[in-house]
Amino acid sequence: MSRNYFLLFILMFNLGFSQAQLPIIPQPKMSKSRDGVFILTSKTVILANPKSFEGQFLQKSIAQLTGLNLKLVSASKLPSVINLNLMKPANDNYDKEQYNLSITNNLIQIQAADNKGIFYGIQSLLQMLPISNQTEIKLPFVEIIDKPKYSWRGMHLDCARHFFPKEFIKKYIDYLAMYKMNTFHWHLTDDQGWRIEIKKYPKLTEVGAWRNGSMVGHYNDQKYDDKKYGGYYTQADIKEIVAYANERHITIVPEIEMPGHAQAALSAFPQFSCTRKPIEVAKQWGVLDDVFCPKEETFAFLEDVLTEVIALFPSQYIHVGGDECPKTRWKNCSHCQNLIKEKGLKDEHELQSYFVQRIEKFVNSKGRKIIGWDEILEGGLAPNAAVMSWRGTEGGIAAAKQKHYVVMSPGSHCYFDHYQGEPKNEPLAIGGYTPVEKVYSFNPTPKELSFEESKYILGAQANLWTEYIETPEHVEYMLFPRIMALSEVLWGTSKPEQYKEFQNRMIQQFPLLEKKNINYSKSIFEVTTQVSPSQTGNGIAFTLKSANDSSKIKYTTDGSNPSIQSLSYSNPIEINNNQTIKAAYFEGGKQKSATVEQTFYLNKATGKKIELVHQPHENYSIGGAFSLVDGMIGNRTKFGRDWLGFWGKDAVATVDLGKKEEIHSISVSMLSNEGSWIYYPKSIEVFSSVDGQNFQSIQLVSSEEIKSNKGEIVVKFTAQKAQFVKVIALNNGTIADGYPGAGAQSWLFVDEIGVE
Repeated sequence: MSRNYFLLFILMFNLGFSQAQLPIIPQPKMSKSRDGVFILTSKTVILANPKSFEGQFLQKSIAQLTGLNLKLVSASKLPSVINLNLMKPANDNYDKEQYNLSITNNLIQIQAADNKGIFYGIQSLLQMLPISNQTEIKLPFVEIIDKPKYSWRGMHLDCARHFFPKEFIKKYIDYLAMYKMNTFHWHLTDDQGWRIEIKKYPKLTEVGAWRNGSMVGHYNDQKYDDKKYGGYYTQADIKEIVAYANERHITIVPEIEMPGHAQAALSAFPQFSCTRKPIEVAKQWGVLDDVFCPKEETFAFLEDVLTEVIALFPSQYIHVGGDECPKTRWKNCSHCQNLIKEKGLKDEHELQSYFVQRIEKFVNSKGRKIIGWDEILEGGLAPNAAVMSWRGTEGGIAAAKQKHYVVMSPGSHCYFDHYQGEPKNEPLAIGGYTPVEKVYSFNPTPKELSFEESKYILGAQANLWTEYIETPEHVEYMLFPRIMALSEVLWGTSKPEQYKEFQNRMIQQFPLLEKKNINYSKSIFEVTTQVSPSQTGNGIAFTLKSANDSSKIKYTTDGSNPSIQSLSYSNPIEINNNQTIKAAYFEGGKQKSATVEQTFYLNKATGKKIELVHQPHENYSIGGAFSLVDGMIGNRTKFGRDWLGFWGKDAVATVDLGKKEEIHSISVSMLSNEGSWIYYPKSIEVFSSVDGQNFQSIQLVSSEEIKSNKGEIVVKFTAQKAQFVKVIALNNGTIADGYPGAGAQSWLFVDEIGVE
């Protein structure tokens, strides 16, 4: 940072910047609007090195947005100038991503000590421009001093499950650049496809890049087509994409999965598996048993592959996966068992750690570092590895406490393959519920970390897995507008308590997305719903909200479609009987949103107080314990917001009916989706009590009975008096060999508890 630039920063900081409501995402760290306007016309020039990418990018972008064709010059005495002022830093301790954007009478100046800062300043300026052709554009005087909080601001894209062409990958990189993201995590290999050319092993793409069919519908349906599917990126493609990303100051981190998620590679080279038997590229989604066998020839193969990968990607980190590696084959492999004994390892988990550490030593020898999913913590973390924490934040916290660098990517806030609107109105997704507001509420630095430990949090990223995402248009739909919320979180200027203000700026971005023909989700304009206990203690309260004006919501209570003549929403709707509510947003006499429909089934437990011994996992906890008594039945085909998920824990719930009631049946709903590691419980036991202290067992339901009833359990008994009802569902525990997720903890998904 130059001395003058530093003094300007200090002066502006001490003046106390007021945060102007500029339509910029991510919101600048400090900004101040002043009286006056700069007039941008075709006579304005861009003062920059004519050969610089940044100058050419700004020139082209202004022309695309406004129709103004500005000259790019290296010197000018004209009164109307956009100056890209790249300063020589005084020393090496400068922030390459910091910039100053100043708009005054005859000058727009973007000032930085590195082209990264210049590029980010350009992105802020572009967001202030109109998106229609104009001969004269007025821009308000403003001063902005800006820089990001986190050094890893990333987005991921899975190209193994579904392949996306080179030109779309460039578009995806453009989308990241628009919002000042700096890392693209490119998932290139998995069980269902190998997408990167390796010249030493051409069979990896000749065989491994193509599968003879794919799953159709959801995993639960177990349906397949027989269409050959695949594709891959040549090394020339990758060099072109890496160069394209580098111009936009985005680092591409490649992911080559190991030791699990390897079936596509093993279809080409079965000799690197434990069984050595021929297999095909996987058609089904999920976690599969065939993994790399840790023998010398396997390591030689992987080192050859990584040598070519490292030559293609200049990133500091190489992602090696390390997640969801079943141990079934290793347990039954004489070589693996002998290796465990030879190396003095405790078990297969330590064998995985041995595998990852071998790979890390090789990657380190090439001057690079590895990063892997948080399973690489199991059995001992490789010495220099960074951790990407996806199964919640616990793995990241543990790694940071061990002084390892961490990228936070928990499924609770950062999985963009989850539903973002009401699942009934959304394209098929894997499950979960992650709306824009939830993304915006994310804090990448856990409160459990000390100040020193928090320095190991590099940042965060969102993941876009593509089992259910086949087209570029669908990728865009899942990405936008959630990427805007994530970008502001990672820039460090998000204020969850002021979400409405962010939402207003986000909506101002939508015309730009439309001009660029980006297929963004409009789910924020849906009528959103929330349930809570009724203030009367009888039934529930049903709250409706709109991103615009909730008073313009129209609704019906008899299951008919809403119209402009329907009831106007003002206060939470009291639900005291079985009924169906339909609602929509109306403006100008026309319906402007999809119709939201919710059917309620009330019973004696609905709306009552409920307590859990174990809290659900943060990924699946929308509504908390109350969702088990909210009168809404979970959707079994789109298990999004209505289900509570317990990972490795039992579901133990106690409902207080408020007074002694005569009861004669207790019901509970369970979900099974083995491909997602969701298993029925070992058993369900129901109890009753009159005082909440002494519980009497009514019935124990076996796992066989749960399966035969497809998770819909109704326990009927002789009528009795009770005020409290308890349900204990025992988690399936560690997943057995031969089942999806073998060796991992099971998920237990629970919904409505009913009492009659």
